[in-house]
Parts: sequence; C-alpha cells; structure tokens
Amino acid sequence: MSSGVAVSDQCYEFYEDLKLRKKYKYIIFKLSDDNKEIIVEKTAAADTEYDEFLAALPQDEPRYAVYDFEYEKPGEGKRNKITFFAWVPDTSKVRQKMLYASSKEALRRNLVGIAVEVQGTDSSEVDYDAVLDKISR
Repeated sequence: MSSGVAVSDQCYEFYEDLKLRKKYKYIIFKLSDDNKEIIVEKTAAADTEYDEFLAALPQDEPRYAVYDFEYEKPGEGKRNKITFFAWVPDTSKVRQKMLYASSKEALRRNLVGIAVEVQGTDSSEVDYDAVLDKISR
C-alpha cells in the first residue's frame, strides 16, 4: 500500500553521507507539514551516543530514522550495521500511524545498504539491548 508521498532528494543525499562518508551517526526523517513529502528533520554527528538518538525521537509522533549502529562482536571486534527504524508510538494519532505505515516503503526501498529494520511502538522495542539482540543474530 502506498500513500503517494514523495521522498525529498535531501533524504538520499544525507543517507549517502551517513553510509559512505560516516558524516552522521543518525538521520531522523518525518513527513512534511502538508504530508506530501518525507523530509530530513534532524541529523547528528558521528560521535553521538545511542541515548541521544532515542531522546530525539518524539514520544507521541511517528518518525523514520537511520542509525549507524556500532557494536562489539566477541572475538571479531567492532562491527557497524546501518539500521532503519520505523518509530510509530502507540500514543500517536491514528491518522499519523496510517500515513507513516503506508509511506514507509517509499523511503525504505531506496536506502540501499540497510542491514536491519526495527519497528518500534514503545521505548522497550528500540532499547539498546533489544536492537543489539536483533542486529547480532
């Protein structure tokens, strides 16, 4: 199901900067005020911690995000996996939930190199340990 929402070229440019140039640790995307386009809402420097990323996600509004997740694999050293987040809190308005659900693929399918996708409806689903568990499988 597609909502007909467009994706701003800036979304892809920022994603390439995160993926290839390691310029950002994360990017948060949102629907524009008129709900016609997915745009970049926020980025963070490459040295940003995961807790800061979680704090940047609104409690009552959906967002999409990409996070360059770094973790330690025992005996193999540090690893990075680019992770796509579909953050749709249970407390969001129904219309917002529907719009974000139907618009996700427009953005997601064009972000080449995503290793893992995480769907979060509350903080426990995007908690560091929950995401680490999903990534390290």
